[in-house]
Amino acid sequence: MPAQLSAIEIIANLKVPDNSLSQSQLRRIYTMRQLRWSDDSVITVFVLPRQHDLHNRFAKERLQIFPYQLNRIWNKLTYSGLGVAPIIIDSEKELIQAVINTPGSIGYIYEKTLASIQPTESDKEFDVKDDQQGNQGVVNVIKIED
Repeated sequence: MPAQLSAIEIIANLKVPDNSLSQSQLRRIYTMRQLRWSDDSVITVFVLPRQHDLHNRFAKERLQIFPYQLNRIWNKLTYSGLGVAPIIIDSEKELIQAVINTPGSIGYIYEKTLASIQPTESDKEFDVKDDQQGNQGVVNVIKIED
């Protein structure tokens, strides 16, 4: 399936307590207004570079905001000293690894990429920590409720 037709999945670290978020919660997280999960743990937000096709689709389709507007919000937070921007990761593969290794983290990937990271005995591409439950997968897929 071509990338432009693949759905976008929201992923989180396995230790994130929330399995679903509302559309407005997702937007608050990515505009850096919601900084903590339901258990009061810190949210670490990972994003792809602004020129990445997946980032642009994520902003428009999932957050319902233009990518340039999202960048303005992050710049305003950063330059005013009132907050920080999300951490930019260069590729989907690196973003997945960052989410796996960072408690409280959230990110987004294509659905087809998610299918390719299901844990198997022969799959050693991703460094999964021993304390994570392999039968649940390597990341937590967050359901977005409308």
